[in-house]
Amino acid sequence: MLKKPFITKEALDAIIQQYPTPFHLYDEKGIRENARRVKEAFAWNPGFREYFAVKATPNPYIMQILHEEGCGMDCSSMTELMLTEACGITGHEIMFSSNATPAEEYQKAMDLGGIINLDDITHVEYLEKHCGIPETICCRYNPGGVFEMSNGIMDNPGDAKYGMTPAQVEEAFRRLKAKGAKHFGLHAFLASNTVTNEYYPMLALELFRFAVQLRNKLGVHIRFVNLSGGVGVAYRPEERPNDIMAIGEGVRKVYEEILVPAGMGDVAVYTEMGRFMLAPYGALITTAIHEKHTYKEYIGCDACAADLMRPAVYGSYHHITVMGKEDWVCDHRYDVTGSLCENCDKFAVDRILPRIEMGDILYIHDTGAHGHSMGYNYNGKLRHAEILLQEDGGAKMIRRSETPRDLFATLDFSEFYRNIRFDD
Repeated sequence: MLKKPFITKEALDAIIQQYPTPFHLYDEKGIRENARRVKEAFAWNPGFREYFAVKATPNPYIMQILHEEGCGMDCSSMTELMLTEACGITGHEIMFSSNATPAEEYQKAMDLGGIINLDDITHVEYLEKHCGIPETICCRYNPGGVFEMSNGIMDNPGDAKYGMTPAQVEEAFRRLKAKGAKHFGLHAFLASNTVTNEYYPMLALELFRFAVQLRNKLGVHIRFVNLSGGVGVAYRPEERPNDIMAIGEGVRKVYEEILVPAGMGDVAVYTEMGRFMLAPYGALITTAIHEKHTYKEYIGCDACAADLMRPAVYGSYHHITVMGKEDWVCDHRYDVTGSLCENCDKFAVDRILPRIEMGDILYIHDTGAHGHSMGYNYNGKLRHAEILLQEDGGAKMIRRSETPRDLFATLDFSEFYRNIRFDD
């Protein structure tokens, strides 16, 4: 089974003439179509909103595309809030979910009118002291233990640093209500990158039941339940992708089973799907520039883990297409590497691919989320450009490549900076 690039070799060659490799390429048409499918899948819930996880792809051009399709933004830091504000997105279109949060970040979220999602019970008094308590507030729930579904253990919430125990959420709601909060939200993130249609419905079942308990016990108004992220993508070609329509229908059934009979049919459902919204609609485009024949066969690329660190850090699989050789026999075994001084700087290990020649263009799939955003500057490597493949087929640069001046900018106060010779 093969994964297909969202662009032809001919169209990609034309882009490379203008923007040399390496770069991340995003598919505007695919992004918009996917956002519309998500909206359709939850259209049964009038208050539904997808809050795109900015951390996944913090690019204002991408954020504006999603905002045009009805998405809000899920922020977790000061700079993400600043970027969201720069896009003209404010108010309850912002969900601020953070942990170990500085007061100034809470204040920024409050100034923008965003919804604050408290990660710990101690943050109730902290927020009141520094910013005051807003009328609408959310708390992050962690049930502890492990999260299991029919296909086994999915994750271990009890080992995660996020969220409050059930008793802490109850006490936090009680305190927040006493301090003037009028509308409440419940949030949880219990598993990451699930490739199953069961995850959201099972999470919804747990959260909806807890929401009813909180309403009945405390008399609070539950305005929304935020299912957060966790809906993943099929990185491997043999995996079956999630069906967002089936997922939305599964959540609807649980909603009508639990919330509607409890008189809570006005509760809005929120999601925060960074990976599902963007990963399949981005690719890292890189050129094979070296080959090495020692104890293994290596292909060296002009990109490295500074452009895509998931394989190096997590051992994550990203499918690779050799452009123009999609129909060639895969009869060569390669480690596909970058140039960092780290042996883990490999996009693939023992990957069976067609014969790769120098100058071949490699299309590394599913880098639209947690790709460029997780880049770094080890070895003084510079992160590369982001290019948008527009709906009309044109290409637009939406982030330029870093330069040595960018890398050394934090030394601009010193005499060493004045001694650095830049080519420009």
